[in-house]
Amino acid sequence: MTRRPHAPQLRIPATYMRGGTSKGVFFRLQDLPEAARVPGPARDALLMRVIGSPDPYAKHTDGMGGATSSTSKCVIISKSTRPDHDVDYLYGQVSIDTAFVDWSGNCGNLSTAVGPFAIANGFIARDRLPENGTFAVRVWQANIGKTIVVHVPIASGEVQEAGDFQLDGVTFPAAEIVLEFLDPSDDDGDGGAMFPTGNLVDELEVPGIGTLPATMLSAGIPTVFINAADVGYDGTELQPAINEDRAALATLEAIRVAGALRMGLIATPEEAATRQHTPKVAFVAPPKGYVASSGKAIAAGDIHLNVRALSMGKLHHAMMGTCAVAIGTAAAIPGTLVNLAAGGGAREAVRFGHPSGTLRVGAEAAQVDGRWTATKAIMSRSARVLMEGTVRVPAEG
Repeated sequence: MTRRPHAPQLRIPATYMRGGTSKGVFFRLQDLPEAARVPGPARDALLMRVIGSPDPYAKHTDGMGGATSSTSKCVIISKSTRPDHDVDYLYGQVSIDTAFVDWSGNCGNLSTAVGPFAIANGFIARDRLPENGTFAVRVWQANIGKTIVVHVPIASGEVQEAGDFQLDGVTFPAAEIVLEFLDPSDDDGDGGAMFPTGNLVDELEVPGIGTLPATMLSAGIPTVFINAADVGYDGTELQPAINEDRAALATLEAIRVAGALRMGLIATPEEAATRQHTPKVAFVAPPKGYVASSGKAIAAGDIHLNVRALSMGKLHHAMMGTCAVAIGTAAAIPGTLVNLAAGGGAREAVRFGHPSGTLRVGAEAAQVDGRWTATKAIMSRSARVLMEGTVRVPAEG
């Protein structure tokens, strides 16, 4: 591809939004250049250029990305093609230093911002909105084929962004938005079941490392759960302890790849390089006090367990929303590693510690004909617009 030296930059309407502990660039499908309105190389190339990838310096200086998995994201919203839904939501996780966009899963955090974006950008008829109260935006998550209901607070007929809800991992308070992930288990996804292997706990063989107990679950997002103690941790680690240790990252990536193979998400280990977004790998431990990255003290008595999860090859600074769904679902099922770390027994909600603080997630799971399924997961997040207008991208020709 050759560049036209005097071609003006493309100007594409866009909104830069925070959703939960992530942020990304939001587009309306109809605002994208025609070639990027359909899946394919043109769309991927555009989104990578918007974010500033691939960047061998891993800084995203020449793009809108933030050089972390939480801030290298794009969202495409369109009027829903599904009955009883308001919008279709497509999510792209843009790799930082390599040239690909991973479309294999959802971003639970940015799901929070989809509702406010849909209302503010005309996808919801004004006469449907209350003057004051809450409006439930029904979202079809196109990556995974699931419904998310985003309960958006409304004040004077507009999205309410200001509030006193404090989300660990986000600096400032904002209005609370409740998310409902309906039927989050992957009964019809790549793995074919919420527990693709059919077991609550498997012995996972990891080349070069050995055999580890693992709970492999697809709910919210495919996740491989292991015990922190089995890889030399206690579950209170912050980012530097993992992300500055190349050997640790390599070990956890090997576990992720082995889990992906066992779950049927990839056919060969080499495929994992272009499927970095899924599955996630997370390690769990019984409750133990620690000091969060903000300096906030987290007491063991305030949580049911500790969880640390990796996203795009690095320890996440807080917790991915989709992984929180997986945590809540696994905690609700007696016998999983997550449930056992939380003390065992039946439960409908769990509060876990993560590097930035704590998060509570509720989940409903049931066993039908000997097969576990999740009916709902609920959590609270917040969202707000950071900037809106047009994003500029160099024209290629």
